[in-house]
Amino acid sequence: MMKPPTDGRFKRMTAANQLDFLYDITEETSTRFVSFVGPSVKRFDLAIISTARFFGKKLVADLQTGKTAILGPDDLKEEEYLEHIYQLATDEAEELRAFLSEIIGDISFTDI
Repeated sequence: MMKPPTDGRFKRMTAANQLDFLYDITEETSTRFVSFVGPSVKRFDLAIISTARFFGKKLVADLQTGKTAILGPDDLKEEEYLEHIYQLATDEAEELRAFLSEIIGDISFTDI
């Protein structure tokens, strides 16, 4: 079992609640906030977070529902994936897919 750092970050640990941290990393990220309405009249309020993690995929959070997914171009091509993750109707998911297709680029392998 790994011992936690001794710099005070883990003072809340108790004997009954021991945690084994797999990683604890702080990094600079870029967040884009965007709100739009498409022909379905569904309003999207999104936070799109770019990070060096997740093999270049983006963390996309729906600020209205709190639902979040790590998305890359392969996920956008997956049938009914956005419908399932964000609980959307088919026409709403197509609007979101069209928007995300313009901003989600190729994945890279910076995490390796």
